[in-house]
Amino acid sequence: MSVKLNSRESDDVTVIDISGRISLGEGSGVIRDTVRDLTTRGNRKILLNLRDVGYIDSSGIGELVSCFTLAANAGGKLKLLSLNKRVRELLQMTGLYTVFDVHEEEADAVRSFK
Repeated sequence: MSVKLNSRESDDVTVIDISGRISLGEGSGVIRDTVRDLTTRGNRKILLNLRDVGYIDSSGIGELVSCFTLAANAGGKLKLLSLNKRVRELLQMTGLYTVFDVHEEEADAVRSFK
């Protein structure tokens, strides 16, 4: 199953619900393209909801870092929501867990942008 995205607004935060696999060859570039498009249109508060991500590999982690950098370079912030065990472990192993602002509850994540 390839990656699927659904964007929605919660207050002034754009939430991108991601489902499927974020891996090499599974269309992970679509996440970066979506974040780039959002920042180009002036969206500076982006929340990636990873609740329904069934698999992520090192390429997928690189994609998340790329999205984080895109948002930061545009003067925005990108945060992560609802990491599954695999994503959390990969971020911890790579030392990136401390780079991302990670939340378990969407309401808390949205409030954290203020």
